[in-house]
Amino acid sequence: MDHQQLIHVFESGVISPDSFHHADHVHLAFAYLSKYPVLAALERFTGALKRFAVANGKPQLYNETITCAYFFLIRERMARGVPTDWEEFAGLNPDLLNWKDGILSRYYREGTLRTNIARDVFVFPDRFP
Repeated sequence: MDHQQLIHVFESGVISPDSFHHADHVHLAFAYLSKYPVLAALERFTGALKRFAVANGKPQLYNETITCAYFFLIRERMARGVPTDWEEFAGLNPDLLNWKDGILSRYYREGTLRTNIARDVFVFPDRFP
């Protein structure tokens, strides 16, 4: 599935929440960043994730800090590595695909990401590697 197809399938709501995991979120962000300028990609990506969460009865699962932090880590890695496709990007960046004890633990204390403010707005990192 190419980037446009992945975005279309996600935005149309046909993806089951049971089959949409962390690595799929990263892939989707990569697709948006491959197709749109960064700020347009961010707006579309966050909007789509919020609608997905609401449509599946779990709006509380959306976290603005986690979403934006991963989004910009993906963007930075894309700029540094100039990947040609998703498979290459994923192979070069396995740390972005790991949810449990993932890369954000280098930048955030666990409690920070669980706060209501972190769910609602982007919170800057409170750990520095």
